[in-house]
Amino acid sequence: MNSSVMSGKTIKMSTRELNFFYGQTPALKNISLEIPEKCVTALIGPSGCGKTTFLRCLNRMNDTIEGIRVEGEILLDEENIYHPEVDPVQVRKRVGMVFQKSNPFPKTIFENVAYGLRISGGYTKAQITERVEESLKGAALWDEVSDRLQESAMALSGGQQQRLCIARALAVEPEVILMDEPASALDPIATQKIEELIQILKKNYTIIIVTHNMQQAARVSDYTGFFYLGELIEVDRTDKIFTNPGKKRTEDYVTGRFG
Repeated sequence: MNSSVMSGKTIKMSTRELNFFYGQTPALKNISLEIPEKCVTALIGPSGCGKTTFLRCLNRMNDTIEGIRVEGEILLDEENIYHPEVDPVQVRKRVGMVFQKSNPFPKTIFENVAYGLRISGGYTKAQITERVEESLKGAALWDEVSDRLQESAMALSGGQQQRLCIARALAVEPEVILMDEPASALDPIATQKIEELIQILKKNYTIIIVTHNMQQAARVSDYTGFFYLGELIEVDRTDKIFTNPGKKRTEDYVTGRFG
């Protein structure tokens, strides 16, 4: 993203000439992108264009796949997260992730949110209780579940389960939240709640969202990047991408000529 687009913004994360391979197959080609702090950056593009692969690079989630190779740099506060001395577990604590399909654990609502705190250790019982409440409030779920904390998370509706997964991500106090199609499996009312929540969360967090829904990208994001065949074609302020894009391929995609 060029500096004129980003003027006055603090850059929280950035990628420099990022290439990503599954075996010998390139999935991302030379991606350089700046992600501004406490803004929502949406990634759009047709299926299979590299959006989710890119997102999973940002917290080293792809490390779990055999035979992958990463070239280039991904910086979090100017530190390369792929440096050999950087602990991927610490990266994932700072860069949380919410998946396309809500994935609550078969535990109580309370234990779902407390899970990350328990495995990182160092929290008293009182601190865990406080963080669980704060996280559920942060995910706009507390009022709906405050008297049900010992019930199974599996009893919640789909939209509630997705907000529970957001609360679980918030509990360990990340700086960046990655969201991979967070509302694609939800009905319109639940989707609206997630979109409203994103607007609240960006006051405190840097958010990067992959979405196939261009109307959603237009509603929730400050900046939008368009991916196509593993390349970042264009990135700019969202209103510009959707009204006056600089590249013909972007225009063809956002106007529905292909996709």
